[in-house]
Amino acid sequence: MVGLVGSSSIALAAERLYLFTQNYPPLHASKSGKDFAHSEDEIEGVCSDMVKAILARTDFDYVMKMRAWSYAFNWVQGRENHGVFCTARTNEREDLFQWVGPLMSLRWTLFATPNSDITLSDLDDARGLRIAGYKGDVMSQYLVDQGFNLTMGASGDVNARRLVLGQVDLWVTDAVMGPLVAKAEYGIEGLRPVLEFRETPLYLSVSNETSPEIVAALRSAMEAVRSEGELEAIVKNYE
Repeated sequence: MVGLVGSSSIALAAERLYLFTQNYPPLHASKSGKDFAHSEDEIEGVCSDMVKAILARTDFDYVMKMRAWSYAFNWVQGRENHGVFCTARTNEREDLFQWVGPLMSLRWTLFATPNSDITLSDLDDARGLRIAGYKGDVMSQYLVDQGFNLTMGASGDVNARRLVLGQVDLWVTDAVMGPLVAKAEYGIEGLRPVLEFRETPLYLSVSNETSPEIVAALRSAMEAVRSEGELEAIVKNYE
């Protein structure tokens, strides 16, 4: 447990945290296969397990729920003791949260089908092509802001199927997690990475209204989990 002493320890231990994530296996997944969950027992995945490991080293009571990403991301802002994970930390988001991490990295990658003849030397080569993304995703939003042709839904797990059906030309997703999602959800293998164009760290992001003492305790717990190799072990469990 993180060392919390005296009356401040009692006050912190009494706090309840409300943490949200999305259904995006293998980072976060509902055991039911649905896009929502109401408790930590219904939620698994690489990043979810990392956050649970951090919380296990604190005295905080907490509620963990799964909702659509765009809903969760916006809901926690402005609410005391609320957080969302795993969030890509970018310059645009820097002032929106207090950050606990990094936990792992997101490698922004454009995928094509195995038999596609698409080749990209840089991101501008993808202009005019149809790209699958999803609402609220940092990679998708970046491409939208840059004027790319994005087709976005409320969830990202259907995009591999849309790609192989020819509904889009490319899929923007994480270099490692994307192929795992494609295989787990639809048995799709062999998707071809045609361009990796950025990398950002992933964090547990906590609302600015949450007390700095709570955030400090979470950061201390995170460092303990990292130093003992638990984060690395969690990743290996899903390989």
